[in-house]
Amino acid sequence: MENEKIETGKINVQTENIFPIIKKFLYTDQEIFLREIVSNAVDATQKLKTLASLGKFSGELGDLSIHVSLDKKNKTITVSDRGIGMNHDEVIKYITEIAFSGAEDFVSKFKNKSQSEVNAIIGHFGLGFYSAFMVSDKVEIITKTYKLGGQTKAVHWECDGKTEYSISESDKEDRGTDVILHISKDASEYLDEYKIYSLLKKYCKFLPVPIIYGTETVTENIENEFDDKGNPKTKEVTKPRVINNTNPLWRRKPSEITDEEYIKFYHELYPSVYDDPLFYVHLSVDYPFNLTGILYFPKIKKNMEVQREKIQLYSNQVFVTDNVEGVVPEFLTLLHGVLDSPDVPLNVSRSSLQSDTNVKKISNHITKKVADKLEDLFNTNREEFEKKWDDIKLFIEWGMISEPSFLERGKKFCLLKNDKNCYFTIEEYKDKIKDIQKDKDEKLVAIYTTNADDQYSFIEPVEALGYDVLVLDEAIDGYFINTLERDNDKMTFVRVDADVPSKLINKGEEIPSKLNDDEKKTVKELFESLVDKGQYVVETENMGESDIPLIITRNEFMRRMKDMARLDSGYGAFPDSYNLKVNTNHPLIVKIAEDKEHGADLAEQLIDLAKLQQNILTGEKLSKFIKRSVEILEK
Repeated sequence: MENEKIETGKINVQTENIFPIIKKFLYTDQEIFLREIVSNAVDATQKLKTLASLGKFSGELGDLSIHVSLDKKNKTITVSDRGIGMNHDEVIKYITEIAFSGAEDFVSKFKNKSQSEVNAIIGHFGLGFYSAFMVSDKVEIITKTYKLGGQTKAVHWECDGKTEYSISESDKEDRGTDVILHISKDASEYLDEYKIYSLLKKYCKFLPVPIIYGTETVTENIENEFDDKGNPKTKEVTKPRVINNTNPLWRRKPSEITDEEYIKFYHELYPSVYDDPLFYVHLSVDYPFNLTGILYFPKIKKNMEVQREKIQLYSNQVFVTDNVEGVVPEFLTLLHGVLDSPDVPLNVSRSSLQSDTNVKKISNHITKKVADKLEDLFNTNREEFEKKWDDIKLFIEWGMISEPSFLERGKKFCLLKNDKNCYFTIEEYKDKIKDIQKDKDEKLVAIYTTNADDQYSFIEPVEALGYDVLVLDEAIDGYFINTLERDNDKMTFVRVDADVPSKLINKGEEIPSKLNDDEKKTVKELFESLVDKGQYVVETENMGESDIPLIITRNEFMRRMKDMARLDSGYGAFPDSYNLKVNTNHPLIVKIAEDKEHGADLAEQLIDLAKLQQNILTGEKLSKFIKRSVEILEK
């Protein structure tokens, strides 16, 4: 197909080792070669469409689909477009003279055009093209310019991965470019048909130009033909397989999109997720940066093992990465969806995010839009918001913990739930408990449970005193409580089993004891002899006669530290520690102080009952407790 005239040359680079550098250092992910080559084809096609819209090209556009083909026998991958193409001089400039930027040169001709027109023509054959050499022994380009007149012969460029290249004329008749990759032996995995299909679906599924890869067989109705039951007759038809959706939902105006379309698109993004999203946020901003996208709120399970990397980042519909840390705050990585922004700075592989002021602006904007959406949902339909609270609680609490700006917004719609399934904003709850749950220093005390069933025996006497009990049963709640206390210096949180009911809120009231000091000392020493002193601190307390005779409590601070240590190894190891509080006014304790013969047996039984209440009586000790209980009943 080529004429005899062959020209040779050398790629204008500063080092002879450009290709090893490309293979090892410029690209962190080998598979992105296909994205780069297809993206260049899209850029070339978009340039032609832009030229046509500006009156700079009057020829026929025709079918602008990009074709990707795999030839296992010849070990090649070919990407073909009918875009702008290149002439001889442009091949020399854009392919061999890397220092020149095709995008900058092209855009400079249209510097007075609108930003959207400029964005549409950005893209060039540059370092992105050279990613092909990560997987290829040789790369060919056969290209013909769209320009009429002058040198219109097609150009054939060829390079085997060294800095030397050859260039000759070609008989290619149609405009556009074919890039032919001769796959190397150590990259033979890319000669697998499904591998190429999966890469195209990953990186190219929303490109703005149709991408054709192979064929697929589909079933279609035969027009005006029906069977005996009146059902349309069908036939199998082989059609070109289109990889991508060229007009994804985030590119459309929110006012034109129905809820059903948003949900359908969600399942297009995540076909393995069966639950519908709870709600979504459609982002669209063009100043002071460009950003579009849709973020979905999924149902979040009751644990911290959240699967991240669910937000997909695009640049002009080209997939970049699903690791968006740095572009969005950490807590927003719990969301699903897509973000598309040409203003996110990328390295040469378009896959490594760098520090930039635009990134911070984008992050702040997304945080604000998410907060706006949540506040609007809360204000518009609080009842529905409360129904979804358990599914979004983790996300909102994490945001309030990690982002000061979100904390301020979140206080308006963050809910607290009590064990009666009633919901309150933070301010509403403070109003609810202010008349009864105050300590001697006028600080509000929010009493909470981490498991209403397991801690019911603690909840019941607390509520008998007229106190309200919150349910804070997520692993993250320890951090959340700390955040609320720092933000409200006149409010503190105490778990329901942190002390005896009458002492959970220190009102400064003193209750006289029925035991004298010597009797207290005897009782204390007896109980200390029956427990591990490394784990238990025995204290005598003057409680009410109707209060429980003995209770095991856990210091609020130490228990929080231990809970957080389970999630974050940076907190170190915290041993189990308990307070064993003896009610010196309970008749059984008075009896133990007086009964020298059976006092120890009674004390041991009370200790095991208290352990049972805290779910810490297990194994052999539990078995002994059961046998002892039977013996007591028999007596």
